[in-house]
Amino acid sequence: MSLRTDKKFADLGLTYWITRQAEKLGLRRPTPIQVECIPRILQGQDCIGAAKTGSGKTFAFALPILQKLSEEPTANFALVLTPTHELAHQIGEQFIVAGQPMNARVCVITGGTDQLVESQKLQSRPHIVVAMPGRLADHLTGCNTFSFAALQFLVVDEADRVLSGSFDDDLRVIDHYLPRQRQNLFFSATMKEFLKTSSVFPIADEAFEWSEQSAIATVETLDQRYILCADYDRDMVLTEALRKFKEDNEEASVMIFTNSKKDCQVLSMTLKSIGYDNVCLHGFLRQKERVAALTQFKSKHVRILIATDVASRGLDIPHVQLVLNHRLPKVPNEYIHRVGRTARAGRSGLAVSIFRFPRDLEFLGEIEALINTKLTEHPIDQRLVERIFMQVSVARREAEMNLDNKDFDERQQNYRRKRWMQQGLDPDEMEAEWREEKETRAEARRERLKQENAERRRREEEFKNSALVANDKRFQAAVTDKKFKKKKFIASDKLNELVVQRKSVPAAGKKLIKKKGSKSKPQ
Repeated sequence: MSLRTDKKFADLGLTYWITRQAEKLGLRRPTPIQVECIPRILQGQDCIGAAKTGSGKTFAFALPILQKLSEEPTANFALVLTPTHELAHQIGEQFIVAGQPMNARVCVITGGTDQLVESQKLQSRPHIVVAMPGRLADHLTGCNTFSFAALQFLVVDEADRVLSGSFDDDLRVIDHYLPRQRQNLFFSATMKEFLKTSSVFPIADEAFEWSEQSAIATVETLDQRYILCADYDRDMVLTEALRKFKEDNEEASVMIFTNSKKDCQVLSMTLKSIGYDNVCLHGFLRQKERVAALTQFKSKHVRILIATDVASRGLDIPHVQLVLNHRLPKVPNEYIHRVGRTARAGRSGLAVSIFRFPRDLEFLGEIEALINTKLTEHPIDQRLVERIFMQVSVARREAEMNLDNKDFDERQQNYRRKRWMQQGLDPDEMEAEWREEKETRAEARRERLKQENAERRRREEEFKNSALVANDKRFQAAVTDKKFKKKKFIASDKLNELVVQRKSVPAAGKKLIKKKGSKSKPQ
């Protein structure tokens, strides 16, 4: 499906000032989701819209809301709920620039900043409130200095995530303070049946539903590839893939996704240690640190962003040329959101995911079934992966040791205590219980992992010897490759010894091994 249509924004029922502002923002022609949803929203219908990332979903609800607001400018006219800090601020910015001719007042509520400052923003009678559910619920239950009685629009962006169940307690609190008569607008990159049957925010039976009709869940301009790695060399494979790409595309911007906050921080420190300047983005960073990291990446001051899934949804950074999945997402659906950070608005892009062989082959099959596309192998020089094995291993171990000396564990503790306080529990008592239970949990986890690993190994052997793998030419060479049978781990004591040696000669670890004759430098 084409990203642009032959319609004009004026054909959708939008007034002159809105269409002119859209042109100033570079929106010449509406996208399919805008063509379908904007007229329905202007007519007063509830709406469920689903389209691929980069298809203009935000302006599909922002433009009609601003037009309705211009006809009846009242405080707290619209509420937009979204799952992440970064997406909330981006949506707020888009409302501000689109609503500039009428001086639309926008308030963003995400937490991570002084709650009193946010309360003052809510009291200043904004037209549009963009919020994360948890922090808004805290404000609604903590004070009565503002009201949503005049609310006309409730928008749930990334609705498949917000309405999936994890935010339900906060959403019920919010719903208690919202008027029954309102327009509900649900938007997402993927359509889910539970969006129509949400018990928290019920949508009208006659709601307009529109989903992009495409057999392929990702955009056609996205080149999707995979690299097979062994259990022990994921970091080295990532480093070599990054080095080769930056060698060929020195000014390119790259997003690297991993799963946990700690791994995100460690990977960022590791790559910096071997010469790749980067910023990281995860949930344990303070709000000002998150904003600073994203600003540096958006402005191209830093060309590499390492992030957890807080950056996988909705962020519009057009110049991203490569997405690297260092660790795979926990569910296949999140893969679509991650790789959607590149190849946006008709541009081309590359997404490379690292799969452990044979452990992750089953998950690869689930992803390919979901997107209805076969990934192709991304070539890397295995000899160079082996040559940098020790260097990257030592750099990572050093990063892990340095992280323990910083305040990461303290931030984890503060996060736990904050949640307990929000639940009305005594944080000191809960911390004592948590520490007592820690060893019990650790022992139970060790036993569970032992059983899970035994079952995993059995499934791996079955899957590796299955007809599915045998008949897939992509994996036939890997089945007989000795690399995937090795258990090439380095003892912690040996790594610690090498870290001490590296610190005594710090310059030695900075130069990344490159092919002979290469003129590129680590970035």
